[in-house]
Amino acid sequence: MSILLALARVIDALSNGVGKLMWWLTAAMVLIGAYNVITRYLGQYLGMQLSANVYLELQTYAFDLIFLLGAAYVLRADAHVRVDIIYSRLGARARAAIDIFGTLVFLIPFCVFGLYFCYGYVERSWAVMEQSPNPGGLARYPIKTVILVAFGMLLLQGISEIIKNAALLTGHRRVDESGTAHAAERADAL
Repeated sequence: MSILLALARVIDALSNGVGKLMWWLTAAMVLIGAYNVITRYLGQYLGMQLSANVYLELQTYAFDLIFLLGAAYVLRADAHVRVDIIYSRLGARARAAIDIFGTLVFLIPFCVFGLYFCYGYVERSWAVMEQSPNPGGLARYPIKTVILVAFGMLLLQGISEIIKNAALLTGHRRVDESGTAHAAERADAL
């Protein structure tokens, strides 16, 4: 189990790293949006074209990256929206069992279907080196590739969550009063 928990820590570190990058990308997206607004109105006032499609598309691509690549981080942080009228009142072991069930029955099949059905979509985009139809727009094939990366990262994070919840159920992780799980201090856990 210790090898699996080490794998889960590596996956969690990847999700954390990408999640922190998405925080910074959010700030950049806001700045790009502010630039778009300022140049649009300033350009109208001055009678000049200061804005360009590339900046509008950069803002959209930043949002796409934040949404797609942030999903695994949000899963790791257990911050997805859920109706937890019953779930929140359960103990840690019951929640772990429900999370394993949900991940195996819903999340993993969703990710596998997403990878399967999006592969051809991304492949066709690369085959024609798809570009934006807007004048001065960006290439579309790199951002479409992120769809596959996002499903892959979400799948990996789901596996990490299964490992951590299974460790909790088998006694290789303990939960303190705050509900935080920790590796159990047992000789056989090493």
